[in-house]
Amino acid sequence: MTASAPAPTGRILAAQTVMELRLTLRRGESLLLTFAIPLLLLVFFKAADIEGAGIDFLVPGILALAVMSTAFTGLAIATGFERGYGVLVRLGTTPLTRAHLLAAKTAGVAVVEMLQAVLIAGVGYALGWRLHGNAGAALLLLVVGTAAFAGLGLLMAGTLRAEATLAGANGIYLVLLLLGGVVFPLTRLPGWLQGVANVFPTAALSHGMRTALHSGGGLDGSDLLVLAAWAVGALLLASRTFRWAP
Repeated sequence: MTASAPAPTGRILAAQTVMELRLTLRRGESLLLTFAIPLLLLVFFKAADIEGAGIDFLVPGILALAVMSTAFTGLAIATGFERGYGVLVRLGTTPLTRAHLLAAKTAGVAVVEMLQAVLIAGVGYALGWRLHGNAGAALLLLVVGTAAFAGLGLLMAGTLRAEATLAGANGIYLVLLLLGGVVFPLTRLPGWLQGVANVFPTAALSHGMRTALHSGGGLDGSDLLVLAAWAVGALLLASRTFRWAP
């Protein structure tokens, strides 16, 4: 009897992506993080009527926040505990490779983000936001931003203990929320801090989204370059350092 050949890469990726998506949608705390919090922040800050942070400012920023919540914080914590509980060790005995796993997890969060984008745009429309800019440029930024944040999340989850990943991901999430230009302009920060914030992926994504979705807007090359650098660096490091075992 001859051993059966492994399934094609495409089939392996598709099956694991579907599994990752199912697991994500079953986690109540994950759904709260990925869907409820961005929508609540959008409604809250619109009602707060902060100077310089109207609905046209908020919607692109909240879209960036949704990507960070899903592709970084949610993915890092979920993967960290899967690794801590030994789930990934079992997966490591299957034909699923490390590259397959990282790609499937990234693809899974991308699908969730599409649902988030539809909900955020719908709530934003109800609050007075209108799409005026370049949707294609915004989509490209979201894709590259997803890769960047997923790489960072998987880098943490694959190298740190689950408890350290939980604390670290939430701490970094808070820092990037405050320094990412999500709910208030970076110009309100001290000059030196603005320079630091501009190299963060959240600031690049939120600013790039505002540029793309502004009337007559397009693609900001510097923002895309920052996101691409984070994506390539984080995914390369994650692919080399990710460990199956706790």
